[in-house]
Amino acid sequence: VQLQASGGGLVQAGGSLRLSCVASGSIFSGNVMSWHRQGPGKQRELVAVISSGGTTNYGDFVKGRFTISRDNAKNTVYLQMNSLKAEDTGVYYCVVSAGPRSYWGQGTLVTVSS
Repeated sequence: VQLQASGGGLVQAGGSLRLSCVASGSIFSGNVMSWHRQGPGKQRELVAVISSGGTTNYGDFVKGRFTISRDNAKNTVYLQMNSLKAEDTGVYYCVVSAGPRSYWGQGTLVTVSS
């Protein structure tokens, strides 16, 4: 299983980024996809999750700023992040949950300058 995340970078506060994560093989289909993040000196936390049917849920801190989506034909999950804040800085990981197992990508770094 390979999960390739991209789209991170340096952005000013108030700006936007769109993260993408492509999953290899058949692991993407029918499984829950999610984005997690870990900020400097912080624990990992759930950012957003999307079911195979498109049902979404978000961490409380998102407050309408982020949108998770998926393109099943492309085995890709996206995270559109708007109104970014300095506290959104961190490494963002995509995760696929297949039954009792979860697979993590390598992460992409998001840095928001204030």
